[in-house]
Amino acid sequence: MNWLQTPFFRTKERKFLSFIAGVLGALFLGGAHAQSPANFPSKPIRLIVGFAPGGGADSAARLITPKLAEKLGQAVVIDNRPGAGGNLASEMLLKAEPDGYTIMLTTVGSLAINPHMPGGTSFNPLTDFSMVSQGVTFSNILVVKADSKIKSLQDYIAMGKDKNAFVTFGSSGNGSTGHLAGELLKARSGMAGEHINYKGGGPAMTDLLGGNITAIFASTPTAVPLINAGKLKPIAITSPKRIAGLPNVPTVAEQGYPGYQALNWYAFIAPPKVPPEVINKLNQAIVATLKDPETIQKLHKVDLEPAPSTPQELYNFAKSENEMWGKIIKSINLTER
Repeated sequence: MNWLQTPFFRTKERKFLSFIAGVLGALFLGGAHAQSPANFPSKPIRLIVGFAPGGGADSAARLITPKLAEKLGQAVVIDNRPGAGGNLASEMLLKAEPDGYTIMLTTVGSLAINPHMPGGTSFNPLTDFSMVSQGVTFSNILVVKADSKIKSLQDYIAMGKDKNAFVTFGSSGNGSTGHLAGELLKARSGMAGEHINYKGGGPAMTDLLGGNITAIFASTPTAVPLINAGKLKPIAITSPKRIAGLPNVPTVAEQGYPGYQALNWYAFIAPPKVPPEVINKLNQAIVATLKDPETIQKLHKVDLEPAPSTPQELYNFAKSENEMWGKIIKSINLTER
């Protein structure tokens, strides 16, 4: 006789196994209930950042997450996953559980630039993610060496149109916002200018300070300290509005090119198919964080402008940026990243 069929098993073990099954079922259902959208969030949230610690995206994340954790009532743990200009992090996000417990602070590169670069991306940034909210924006600044003869945007463009002159502008790499800001100005103004591709903003700045290139479209966190130290001369702001740190420096738009805009920006996205009620809770917490006076003050100290939005507003903005930079990248026929 099979031991499972013995009277002893039927009377004792079956009761015991039924009890265990009930306990496990209760635990499972309790766990499922705890993870349901209605109870979100019930555990810490992972925030993927596609760049190394100490970089711009990482620094912004660390300024935002303390208050975000407070608004969510759960810890927000930063997970740095650098590589391929943020693409590796994006691919990781695509594979994450669609429960809202893994989100990403993405960049203009990932959502609007990388898909148009040589090699493209394995994902469609406009359809393959759940949009949550815009995060922050910050400008580039067209800067020249402090003793340069260039005193205005008109001087810079005139030099670029002079057949006897030779304008060069450096950036941290092909497809960077600094590179594309310069290409956008060339397209709008009709000037000439050779882009010099550096492997990072540091080497580009070193060559500018050494007089080896004409200009750089540098990010505000990089440029402002050197401007204040008297080593660089600011020529134009690439954002639609002037920035608080340099209120007397006009924008490109103000200097004869209305509608010109070349922003750096970060935004919050989630895996595909996250429940709408979870996206709504994340959005509410992020928007409240970016409107918090303490967070605003921290961000303004490093010239980052909070830009909270709805998910739809983020989609519309990303789509517009994607289309604009796609046209610029196509027009310059890049062959390598």
